[in-house]
This record gives sequence, structure tokens and C-alpha cells, in this order.
Amino acid sequence: MTTPAKDMFELFSQALFEGVKPMMVLRDHLVRHPDRCTHNAVCIPVCPTGAWLSTPPFKFDSSRCVETCRLCLDACPSQAIYVVFRKGEKLLVPPPDRAPAK
Repeated sequence: MTTPAKDMFELFSQALFEGVKPMMVLRDHLVRHPDRCTHNAVCIPVCPTGAWLSTPPFKFDSSRCVETCRLCLDACPSQAIYVVFRKGEKLLVPPPDRAPAK
């Protein structure tokens, strides 16, 4: 009796990844770099949930933020907003003096 190819693939996959926990990288929160922010407040009107507070120093309410939204990051002309990621228990924070070039 032969095992169908699909079943062989499933058996191989199960044996290969048995006991392996995937290390997902998830967005933890956003940070506004105070030295880069020009206070144009472009981030406030583009935010669909109102997570950015409209009074200086433009604090951020992460509980209102949508995980997949990037509107404020893309709208900020000085790239003052950056993402802090989480991989397992470790926070992955970019150096505050570095920002992607546009």
C-alpha cells in the first residue's frame, strides 16, 4: 500500500516542524522622535482612530492604533514617527538618530 503524495507532504512537514515555535515579529507601538518632529501635526488628521492627541507634545494612545495602519508614518514629512517591533520577549527599537531615507 502506497501513501498518497499529499499525505507524504503532511507527514514530512509535521516531522520537520515538530516542536518548533515560530518567532513572529509583531508591531508593539509607535514612537514620535521629539528631535525630528517639526510639529506640523500631519499625523493627527490622517489617523482614522484619533490615536494621536491634537495638543503638543502630540502624545500617542497605542490602544486606539490599528496594527496594519501606516498612515501617520507615511504622512510624516520629517520621518519623526517610527515603529517598535516585538520578537518574542525582545523589543526591537531602531536607533533614534536613524530613519529610512526617502
